[in-house]
Amino acid sequence: MTISDSVFLISGAASGLGRATAERFYSMGARVVMCDLNEADGASVAVALGDRARFVRVDVREESDVQKAVDVARKDFGALHGAVNCAGIVAGSRTVGRDGPHDLELFRRVVEVNLIGTFNVIRLSAAAMADNNPVAGERGVIVNTASVAAFDGQVGQAAYSASKGGVAGMTLPIARDLSRIGIRVVSIAPGIFETPMMAGMSEEVRTSLEQQVPFPPRLGRPSEYAALAQHVVENEYLNGETIRIDGGIRMQPK
Repeated sequence: MTISDSVFLISGAASGLGRATAERFYSMGARVVMCDLNEADGASVAVALGDRARFVRVDVREESDVQKAVDVARKDFGALHGAVNCAGIVAGSRTVGRDGPHDLELFRRVVEVNLIGTFNVIRLSAAAMADNNPVAGERGVIVNTASVAAFDGQVGQAAYSASKGGVAGMTLPIARDLSRIGIRVVSIAPGIFETPMMAGMSEEVRTSLEQQVPFPPRLGRPSEYAALAQHVVENEYLNGETIRIDGGIRMQPK
């Protein structure tokens, strides 16, 4: 699929990986519907990009919110060709800690946002893409965000690892489901990236994390995630796979 003149719905687009993807795709001629709960930042980024960008306040867990964004894509831009799922939250808690067992509502919320929210965007976006006229047999592309925590989660990451493991685990079956209508599905599993989630960490913690990355020994840049998302969209033989982008890191227990 070519990015120029295609229409993409991007969740988590107000900052971090989602913002970098929206900016990159827009710069290549795409039309983008940016979705996020952060209305102030999301709207500001959309205005800064220009008339081929729209912002819609979306809670990815809510069917009506996601459907509203899909409808904006089709009404304002005529179709929906791709979706990039970057919305997500992080929470750390041991299964049994000093204050007792892991809070069940916290576990549920992480799974609802990261896993169920991702599936919600997938199913509604795919339903819209099914109406597209195929180009070389292809009607759409969906890119999800898993995490290296799906494979080597650390102490306190039970909820986060479960949610991202679910994203990785559903990639192939959904790709198989959607193959009959010409929609590809690929997930990206980032390592430690420069995102707002990292902003609150001390310099000591950041340095420790950087030293765990074999090469290059630094945090990932959102632009590098966006570049991989671009390649996934453009390479029509990528499908049903979860791709790590992590500098070769394998996370230690803590």
